[in-house]
Amino acid sequence: MNRALYIIPLALFLFFAGLAGYMLTQNKIQNVPSQMIEQPLPEFTLAPALEGMPGVSKSDFVGGKPRLLNIWASWCLPCIAEAPHLERLKEEGVEIIGVAVRDRPEAVQDFLARYGNPYTRIGSDDISSLMLEVGASGVPETYVIDAQGNIRYQHIGDVREETVDLLLEKLEEAQ
Repeated sequence: MNRALYIIPLALFLFFAGLAGYMLTQNKIQNVPSQMIEQPLPEFTLAPALEGMPGVSKSDFVGGKPRLLNIWASWCLPCIAEAPHLERLKEEGVEIIGVAVRDRPEAVQDFLARYGNPYTRIGSDDISSLMLEVGASGVPETYVIDAQGNIRYQHIGDVREETVDLLLEKLEEAQ
């Protein structure tokens, strides 16, 4: 009986240590894709993130050509890294509409002055409501929106040099 008292805790410890070791060797899910892909943008209207630029609403994505919706923040370090690549997309003729999440107008202005402004309009998402409605898991995230206002593609994380061509391709597919 005394021996069993020692074996049971040791067996439980070995079982949980083995389980933890097994779980550490398994591939983890890197991205959580939005369930909104191929769905229409929700109805929304966001006030301008800074004076002198228009805000954003769903109607800004309907008609004309496909556009990018870029969800970002001035306090986001990966957003700094993606800024030159968004500028390149703008130079390629892509319309990029921004949504600044939980940001202050003066911080948005400073960010754009320092890193460039690729946006035609910027809405202020003070409580992350639009971000959550489109299924974003954080900032930055970029969506390809077709001319009917449907989400066609989601890029999680910062736009990088190798991402630019992919986004251009996805915009072409959304025509």
